[in-house]
Amino acid sequence: MEWTFCCWNNCCMLTVSPLSFSLAGPTGAQAAEFGHLPDNITVLEGESVVLRCKIDEEVTHKAWLNRSNILFTGTDKWSLDSRVSLVNNNNSDFSIKIERVMVADEGPYTCSFQAKNQPRTAHVYLIVQVPARIVNISQDKSVNEGDDVNFFCLAVGRPEPTVTWKDFKYGLMSEGEFLEITEIKRHQAEEFECITNNGVAPPDTRRVKVTVNYPPVITEVKNMPAQLGKTAILRCEAMAVPTASFEWYRDDRRPVESDNTLKIKNEKTRSLLLFTNVTEKHFGNYTCFASNRLGASNASMLLFRPGAVYGGVASLNGRLSGVGLWFCLSISVLMKV
Repeated sequence: MEWTFCCWNNCCMLTVSPLSFSLAGPTGAQAAEFGHLPDNITVLEGESVVLRCKIDEEVTHKAWLNRSNILFTGTDKWSLDSRVSLVNNNNSDFSIKIERVMVADEGPYTCSFQAKNQPRTAHVYLIVQVPARIVNISQDKSVNEGDDVNFFCLAVGRPEPTVTWKDFKYGLMSEGEFLEITEIKRHQAEEFECITNNGVAPPDTRRVKVTVNYPPVITEVKNMPAQLGKTAILRCEAMAVPTASFEWYRDDRRPVESDNTLKIKNEKTRSLLLFTNVTEKHFGNYTCFASNRLGASNASMLLFRPGAVYGGVASLNGRLSGVGLWFCLSISVLMKV
């Protein structure tokens, strides 16, 4: 028989080899048998664990303790916790079971008994692990281009979990609870995923979305030839967040309105002027004006008869429509906002 005298956390303990721990136990519960005195036993929060004290000597008294609290003395239960129960109590096995293990159950446990008028003890430290879990995360955000954006993702778990941010569009990773984006650009409008992990269970993930607002930018302008009596289309496409509103103006600065030969069709990112029966009055310069609450943009284009000579070409930012039109339309948008 080996005797070992050791001190730990300012507490000295006497341990002997006749007691043993084992990791095999009843179905649904992790079991620990006192034997070679493992330093600790690990169990997940919510699971059950059996602490089995194997005895191979004649025993007169025996008890289970958690820190200085007595759990059982023989068959007498001292603990008021209904989750703690006596599994076996015979000449070779003195075992207890803790159901629905909680973090508060973590700590040292001692099996103590009296054999041949000699006190014997064996000790084990119960470690309770908790899967990583996200408990708080930023809401989706809508910001203007050029703003600074900050996201947070708070996680808990035992052991302490790591937190990583993932950029879905470019696959970039950032470590830590906080994600900072300085002077955000429109191409950075996307979803970001927060991933927390501590190796106890599969990672927990949550996503947040950032919307980047910016004023309209007209992306396509093209002069269009048209035959008398035929159909024709002028197109105006604009990228913007929020989506742009469209208006059309003629070279005499009158707003274009739909009639039986001309229709305006507005779609999500573009506006179309549909000429169903081109006449002389339709030829000329048209200005598309796209606006949202952040600003506006305009572009001019020609509907012309093939072979006709015009002094201008399609233009962005109101080159053909004139500075005066741009100023007037901009004031109009500001008044609407």
